[in-house]
Formats: sequence, structure tokens, C-alpha cells
Amino acid sequence: MAEEKKHRVNVKIYHEEYTMCGTAAPDYLKRLAQYVDEKMRQIGAANSRLGTSKVAILTAVNLADELFRAQKRVRELESLFKKKNAK
Repeated sequence: MAEEKKHRVNVKIYHEEYTMCGTAAPDYLKRLAQYVDEKMRQIGAANSRLGTSKVAILTAVNLADELFRAQKRVRELESLFKKKNAK
């Protein structure tokens, strides 16, 4: 099997520089970092007394909530699809 090429990109998330490495396209990795940065900035702006680690934890919880809601919606749509195809 051929090994997938890994890409490295330098990104900035909530005032910190990081090097991300992955097999996804560099633009995709940058978009991920930008999304996390935006979420952290929103939470940090709304809660200016919080330190970086607490902003990160709240961001992680918010992103997990987004993921769970999206997964639930996918399950609902799959169920509707199966019902329509069963007829």
C-alpha cells in the first residue's frame, strides 16, 4: 500500500503558533485551524476573564455539541431516507 503524503502547515490559533501535520490538503488544515480560532475568539470575547485553557475547554465543549447535533441530524435524515426507500 502506498503511504499517504503528509502535509505540514503553520497556523495561528488564539494568539499561538502551531504546526499542523496531516494527510488532508493544506487548505483544509488551514480552514480547520481558522474555524477553531474563530470559535475560541468568540468565547474569549464573551468571557474576557477566562484564561486560554478555559477558553479552549469551552470551545471543545461547544464543538462537541455541534458534532453531536450534526450526527443526530444525519441519523434523522438516514432514517427518513430508509423509510422512503422501503415503500
